Amino acid sequence: MFSQFFPIFFNVVTPVFALILTAYLLGNRLGIQSRSLSRTSYYLLVPAFVFNVLSQVKIDAVTAFRMIVGIGLVYMITGLLGWGLARGLGRSKEIATAFLMTCVFGNVGNYGLALTKFCLGPNAMESATIYMLTANTFSFFCCVMAAGWLKGGSTGALKDLIKTPGITIVPLALVFPVAGIEPPIMIQRIAGLLGDAMIPVLLLALGLQLKEAGKLNFGTDVFLASLIRLIAGPAIAIAIIPLVGISGIEASAGILQAAMPSAVLTAIIAMENNVAPAFVTSVICVSTLLSLVSLTLVMSLL
Repeated sequence: MFSQFFPIFFNVVTPVFALILTAYLLGNRLGIQSRSLSRTSYYLLVPAFVFNVLSQVKIDAVTAFRMIVGIGLVYMITGLLGWGLARGLGRSKEIATAFLMTCVFGNVGNYGLALTKFCLGPNAMESATIYMLTANTFSFFCCVMAAGWLKGGSTGALKDLIKTPGITIVPLALVFPVAGIEPPIMIQRIAGLLGDAMIPVLLLALGLQLKEAGKLNFGTDVFLASLIRLIAGPAIAIAIIPLVGISGIEASAGILQAAMPSAVLTAIIAMENNVAPAFVTSVICVSTLLSLVSLTLVMSLL
């Protein structure tokens, strides 16, 4: 394992962090704002990527269902572990909710897809995309429900879930593999060109978002939440995913996606609902930095 650590670190993790760091260092000088890149990705690049992958997916329905169940269980258990630890330590309901949110929502999109492609190759992208869509949908639902419960039951933000372009494109994309036909070549190429731009643009957006995060908190709770997301996440995946009948490259992609740091979208939900936003933002930044080492270790095991 350790003989692979440095090759993976330099050849897989470092290229991803190079783009994040580039945006972090040059964003202000170039006058680039994360919102512009994020909105472009949200409305154009992510839906195109999802359509391009799922419209030509070769994974059978039974395997896809097992993957959905497996990653859903992994993220649910990880989130509940964060909540339980916080309450066990006597933390307030607000901080416990923030623990749950940061532990249940991994950065499986802009970060996870890039690392999966570099580590496992293009053949893993179908699996990674299914995991990404499942994890994002489930985690968004959990975070909004938890925040709403804390603030008195408001769940109005759930309407945003069904309006998410990357999710609403799924039924259209699945028409083609279900019908046994391929999308028109022109559509494939348009979606392919836009989809190919998604990963680098999202990584640049992540660097800008980290830059704009402001003052960070380096308290014990921040590190505890980060370690649950980075260590407990893949450990639970290693235990759960084989139990639901997933093996091979599909299992490796699921374990890797379960090891991602906390997602930036968690901070947006926390700010919108006023759920310890400074704490959540700090966990996102700290877990992203710590993932330099933790993800290298996970990929060495894979």
